[in-house]
This record gives sequence, structure tokens and C-alpha cells, in this order.
Amino acid sequence: MEPLTVGQVAETCGVTVRTLHHYDQIGLLRPSERSHAGYRLYTAADLERLQHVVVYRRLGFPLEEVAELLADVEARGSEGAAEHLRRQRAAVMTRLDEMRDLVRAIDNALERTMTKKPATTVDLKEIFGTAWDEHEGYQAEAEQRWGDTPQWRQGQERNASLTREDWARIKADTDALERDLVAAVAAGEPADGDLAAELAERHRAGVEVHYDCPHAFQVRLAEMYLADPRFTRHYEDLHPGLAQWLHDAIVANAARHGA
Repeated sequence: MEPLTVGQVAETCGVTVRTLHHYDQIGLLRPSERSHAGYRLYTAADLERLQHVVVYRRLGFPLEEVAELLADVEARGSEGAAEHLRRQRAAVMTRLDEMRDLVRAIDNALERTMTKKPATTVDLKEIFGTAWDEHEGYQAEAEQRWGDTPQWRQGQERNASLTREDWARIKADTDALERDLVAAVAAGEPADGDLAAELAERHRAGVEVHYDCPHAFQVRLAEMYLADPRFTRHYEDLHPGLAQWLHDAIVANAARHGA
């Protein structure tokens, strides 16, 4: 091919004339030929070198490191050139993997944003099964008993904004807590011990997803677990004695916190 002028190289390779002049000044890419009028002319070999420079720059390599890499190629001849291309390919593939990961992260964030809508009754029935039907049956009674409390109002507001994903996480956390409660009772853990206190705090944290639950209010909930046969039956079905143990654990933990 005929040698190209600076302007022709800039147009062909997508770099600026100023960039080519800078590469010439620092010795990174000096045109191999000159015209009769003294203008810079770039040969095919110069353009191949420029191609490597552009790739490395797009990969984020500083100019000093690019110069070292190209010097290594020149010192090792064709063997160095092959290694050089393999290195470029590996770097590009790594960058592609990073870009794919970034695209997946953006897609996931977009999906979360697009699906950030309150869960429907259908969603809740799919997540909780028949337990949600029991919950709905208890709602009117609960409103009559607790409707004038701040906790009820908070619960209505917070629950209305919870998404299907939120409720699924709540269900998973509740199931995990109940498994750990059963294991603690089965192992004979004391209700006033450290493990019991940890489980009581996890129980309180689960309640606070819906409304503020200071320790004194949590004790009131624990009393209901023994006073209301429906709650007692739920815990007793999980493990005999669990309703009383959970009550005692919550009371003991509240005492630790001065409630």
C-alpha cells in the first residue's frame, strides 16, 4: 500500500492528528518515511503498530507501558508478535467478561426497578399458601384489637409497599427462625441463655419489618402466643413446648434490655 499522510491515517484509524503528533514526539509511533516536501508518511508497518497502540490504549494501558510492550515485540521478532497478539486477545476477552458482568448487573438492577411494585393478594397466596388465608381471616379481629395503635398504622403503611420479593424474603427469614427455634428447644437450650436472646432479637427484627417493636411491645406479643390458642397451636405444631419457650425467651431478653 502507498504510505499515508497524517491526515489520512487520522481519518482511516479514528485517531486525531494531534494524537499522532504526540505519539511521534514521545517516540511511540514515528512515521517511517517522509515525502519530498518533508511531510510525515506512515507505512503499513506503522499502521500495524498504531493498531496495537490503539488496542492497548482502549484497554486502559498507560503510554509508558504500551511502549514497553511494543519494544518487547520488536526484540523478540515474530515470536514476540504472536505472544503480543495472544496477550491482546486475553486482555480483550477479560474486558468482554467484565462488560458482560456489568451488563448483567445493570439488567438485574433494571429488573428490580421495574418490578418494585407492591405484592398482590395472588402473590401473597402463592408465597404463604393456606397460611395467608388464615392471616386474612384474622385481619378484621386484629384491626378491632390493634387498629388504634401506632404499630397497626405502621404495619398498614409498610406492608402496602412491600414487593413480592420482599414477602418472599420475609417468608424465608421466618422459616429459618422457626427452624432454629425448634432446634434450640430440642437441644434443651435455656430460655434465658445467650442463644435464646439471639433468637428473640431475630424474632423482634422480623416484626420490625412491619412496625416498630420495642422490647416491651414484643413481650405483649409473647403473651398473646400463650393467650391465643391459634398462636399457641402454631408454635406447638412446630415443636411441643415451643410457645412457652419463645414467650420465656422474649421476656428474658427484654429484661436484659431493661424492659
